[in-house]
Amino acid sequence: MIWKLEEPSVNQSPEFHLACACECACWMGHCLTKCCRRDVEEDDDECRDHVEFASKNVHLITTMVSWEAKVSESIKDGKIVVANFSAQWCSPCKKIAPVYIQLADKYPSMICLTVDVDELPEFSNSWGVTATPTFFFLKDGRQIDKLIGSNKLELQRKTAAVSKLLR
Repeated sequence: MIWKLEEPSVNQSPEFHLACACECACWMGHCLTKCCRRDVEEDDDECRDHVEFASKNVHLITTMVSWEAKVSESIKDGKIVVANFSAQWCSPCKKIAPVYIQLADKYPSMICLTVDVDELPEFSNSWGVTATPTFFFLKDGRQIDKLIGSNKLELQRKTAAVSKLLR
């Protein structure tokens, strides 16, 4: 998903437009810097490369390979995984995404994953996901807690509680 912005006004230089007119949006638990380059097509890889995630600690999971790599990394590094099973079309998922990103930045000792349930339906079913968002907290690859829904305070509470297991 790539966004295009309106052309800069006559009084704005292209540099101002690139620096200031880019906006932020949330998608699958990621805040994205919108692409404001009008010289590339939506499907062009160059445009895709121009989109950046606002949080370096939230990783989009769309394949089993990426899931296994991140969980293995967490075990090796002694980190807790917070896995957010989410969908692009899910309003509660969009509502909780900024909170999830803030928590990811607040707790760099955790690895935050956003699992696209539409890309991995069988995998999501194997975890018993029946509603989105559903958050799983994993230590050493095993579930230690779970939260169903977009309850901001409960997500903050559970994240803070499991972070204490790292001390």
